[in-house]
Amino acid sequence: MASDPKPILDSGMEAFAENPRLKGHLADLVVRNLTAHPLRKIIVDRSRDRVELSGGMLLAAALALSEQWKELTPERRVGVVFPSGLGGVLTNLSLTVLDKVPVNLNFTMGSDAIESCIERSEIRNVITAKPVIDKVPDFPWPKATHDLLKVRAKLSKKRILWNFLRILALPGGLVCRQFGIPNKGGNREAGLLFSSGSTGMPKGIPLSHSNIIANCEQIRACHLLDSQHTLMAFLPLFHSFGFTVTLWYPLVSGLKTVMLPSPLETKRIAEAIEEEKATVMMGTPTFFRPFFKRVEPKQIKSLEYIVGGAEKTPPGFAEKWEETFGSSYLEGYGLTETSPVVSANLPAMGDRPARTRAGSVGPLMAGMQARVTDVSSSKPLSVNESGILELKGPNVFKGYLDDPDSTEAAFHDGWFSTGDLASIDEDGYIFIKGRLSRFSKLGGEMVPHGRIEQIIAECFDLEDADTPMVAVTGIEDEQKGEALVVLSTVEITPAQIRERLTARKVPNLWIPRIVQRVDAIPCLASGKLDLQGLARLARSAKGDSGK
Repeated sequence: MASDPKPILDSGMEAFAENPRLKGHLADLVVRNLTAHPLRKIIVDRSRDRVELSGGMLLAAALALSEQWKELTPERRVGVVFPSGLGGVLTNLSLTVLDKVPVNLNFTMGSDAIESCIERSEIRNVITAKPVIDKVPDFPWPKATHDLLKVRAKLSKKRILWNFLRILALPGGLVCRQFGIPNKGGNREAGLLFSSGSTGMPKGIPLSHSNIIANCEQIRACHLLDSQHTLMAFLPLFHSFGFTVTLWYPLVSGLKTVMLPSPLETKRIAEAIEEEKATVMMGTPTFFRPFFKRVEPKQIKSLEYIVGGAEKTPPGFAEKWEETFGSSYLEGYGLTETSPVVSANLPAMGDRPARTRAGSVGPLMAGMQARVTDVSSSKPLSVNESGILELKGPNVFKGYLDDPDSTEAAFHDGWFSTGDLASIDEDGYIFIKGRLSRFSKLGGEMVPHGRIEQIIAECFDLEDADTPMVAVTGIEDEQKGEALVVLSTVEITPAQIRERLTARKVPNLWIPRIVQRVDAIPCLASGKLDLQGLARLARSAKGDSGK
């Protein structure tokens, strides 16, 4: 142990928690911000035809819609099914000004998982649109499903114009009073999201007004996104990053946001960046990888930097991006349970130099505490030692929906256990090694599935594929306790893997002995591997362990 172990990294949590805005209501903050700059263009929707709205007009339309939802959706929680775009923004905002809780449902899940989410949320009403219904025919739509396009078509244009004129003429506080906007949210539920379900049935994750406002304030404080930027947004609103960073943060900060409905439409994203002069893009390495093959660097030259998260950035990826496209690549980290942003490498801003460190996910957001604990004993570890990352802060949720057992397992002495293996260096930079669930314990050593995947992909020239070609998981083994299995979409033999990994000086313990050919590597809509799907494939087949 070091002489000064520094078991807790503190970025001013107690002082940050005194911010009075954290006791407020999202709707109140949004209305005051949009009223202060009613003519500022804030949303560009390129789902079909290009639609651009100022903050004042967006608010005027949302206030008119809220009158309809007040009659049509009597329950406090209301389901919302939209991809990234204006429809989802309007619906979430119009529900929130009524003090309702939007539940953005993941329409890429199987119907059983969606039905479970609807039942546990006690949702009776869902808001969507006919084009969405047509694209997800297997969605278990409840009887009370409302088509936003039909409801919006019935809105009085005079009513919207009258709302807009009041927004133009009146100060924000008076607008809030005239429309009855709630101003006290605090720890009350503001949104309900569900985990990806990669390791089982999705868990409900309620986020409070305080959680979301805190994370917006943290992003604002570190200048990761400032109002002079234009954000390229395509992450779905059921994704915690899409919900907080590309929905609520622009509304409370004035950040202009360009929205497209899918992260998979690489060419359309590049066209939007070029035409709208977007300066920042956020997503996952999985969604960024196709840019190398499908996009000319000159198309996205307006980008100053991109931020990758949700999955670990592969070695060499950041350098390749910067060399190819000229914009900086910054890696960040977050979880749905933390609303979501925990840390990020930060660009230079004015006189402030960039705060980046290769291989890290950056320094901790303001107002948080972090520590690393031993996997077995849960004792706090020293600087640069690897263990489970645990967090505290106003952006950390309070517990899972109606699931006291999962909540108890997730919190230790008031600390939220992320389930990620990490270390923190002497300067406060966080290094994520991977999910604990993506390690196998072999011979007393924690063996990383992700690192083995990366090495195999490099050895067989598979690392530039648009989708994963290989994945590694663990299965029970009577003799060793656990055995590594390679799932591959191409023909690879155990002998080839052994030969090439040995040549790379990979430890013998890390070399998988079982290979299973599969049609596709199961992935979630976020681009992450579907760990439950991997385990199911590995268990369902004998695989090839031949020599």
